[in-house]
Amino acid sequence: MVALDGPSGTGKTTVARKLADRLSAGYLDTGAMYRVVTLAVLRAGGDPADGARVATIAGGTSFGIGTSPDVQSVTLAGEDVTAAIRGNDINHAVSAVSAVPAVRALLVARQRKIVGEVLAEVGGIVVEGRDIGTVVAPDAPLKVYLTAAADVRAARRSAQDSAAGRETNHADALASVDRRDRLDSTRVTSPLRPADDAVHMDTSELSIDQVIIALAELASQRGMLSDRAAEVTR
Repeated sequence: MVALDGPSGTGKTTVARKLADRLSAGYLDTGAMYRVVTLAVLRAGGDPADGARVATIAGGTSFGIGTSPDVQSVTLAGEDVTAAIRGNDINHAVSAVSAVPAVRALLVARQRKIVGEVLAEVGGIVVEGRDIGTVVAPDAPLKVYLTAAADVRAARRSAQDSAAGRETNHADALASVDRRDRLDSTRVTSPLRPADDAVHMDTSELSIDQVIIALAELASQRGMLSDRAAEVTR
C-alpha cells in the first residue's frame, strides 16, 4: 500500500492514479469522499459550519466511489456526481465539512474497509488524501508527502478549472489554496501534516512522469511492484 498525502495542487490525484496503474494496484481518492458528503450537505440545505447538522446528514448519506485508477466514479444516491463534486461551491465548503469529527470518524472507517477489500482482492492500493499516513493507514509500507510552492499549486488549480470549463483566475486560485491550507492544517481532528516516516517530495519543478518514476523506484525498493509493473520498470 502507498499512502499519498499533501495539500491541494501538488498533483496527488494524477500521481496517485498513474502510480496505481503502474503498480497494478487499486486506487482510492479519499478527498472525493469528503466532497460527496459536502455535496449532500449543500443539497440538503445544511450549513457546513453547523457540525451537528453536518454529522446527521453525513450519517444518512448513501454514496459510492470507484477504486479503479482508470475511471473515476463517484455516486450520490445512485446519481453520478463525479463532475459535480469538483465545483467551486464544493471547494469553498469542503474544509468545514471535513473538519467535523463525526464526519472524519465515519469516513475513515469506510476508507479502512475499502482499503482492506481492495488489498484482499487486488493485492495493492494507492490511497491519496490528507491524513492517510497519519490516521487512515499509519502502518502503510510507503508513505509519501507531496508538496509544491503555493504559487505553483494555484497555477495548477487554475488550469484544472479552466480545462473543466469553470471560471477562474490566478489570484482567486491562490487565495483558495492559501485558505484551504490554513483550514486543513489547523483543524483539531486529523490536521494536514506529514507522517514522521513519510518521504517528502517537492513537485514544484517536476513533471508528472518524473514524480511517477521516483515513486515507482521507491515502491520497487520496498518490494511493492507486481510482476507486470516490474517488467515495465526495467
